[in-house]
Amino acid sequence: MKPPSYNAEEVQQISQEQGERNVAMAVCVQLAGRAIIRVVSRCEEAQERGDLDLSECQLMQVPDAVYHLMRHTELKRCDLSGNVITKIPPKFAVKFSLITELNLSHNQMSKLPEELSELQALERLDISHNTFINLPSVTCRIPQLKQLLANNNSIIEVDVERLKLSPSLGFIDLKNNPLTERLHELLGAFNQIQIEISPRQVEDWEDLNV
Repeated sequence: MKPPSYNAEEVQQISQEQGERNVAMAVCVQLAGRAIIRVVSRCEEAQERGDLDLSECQLMQVPDAVYHLMRHTELKRCDLSGNVITKIPPKFAVKFSLITELNLSHNQMSKLPEELSELQALERLDISHNTFINLPSVTCRIPQLKQLLANNNSIIEVDVERLKLSPSLGFIDLKNNPLTERLHELLGAFNQIQIEISPRQVEDWEDLNV
């Protein structure tokens, strides 16, 4: 089979494109390397303090290496905010069963694993600034959960009856969510838990004076 022939201009163009790809690849590898180094460094720091800060680490998930590095540490607090994480794996609750505070804010999550109900010591959970469209039901089953921050999501559904069965919840932040009119009424009259909600914006079609 005869190999394709290129003139000098085409060869130069191909060479330039290949060079640009190599530079882009080198930059990506460098950035990935920095992210890995940052994660390992923060895990080593957490081994002394019991406080793991993996915020702003460009994570799309919790790396398996984290579970390995932290296997001998009694982790009390975990901060995964400011990443691009879409989900938390079920094994998270098994590996970090002693945490009291978990910050998952500013990610891209829309659901939580049911296994989080096994976090017997968790008292504060932050899922704000994500993409939840309903308040995760598992949050009502975490035994010691007292504070739940779920503001700045897309929540339109809250199981109010399930909230009544929450064993320890005392405060929920639901500000800046597109709650329905009915939910505003139900949550506004809910007195078992302190719930913060934003004033409801009346739609144009609801304004009878127009």
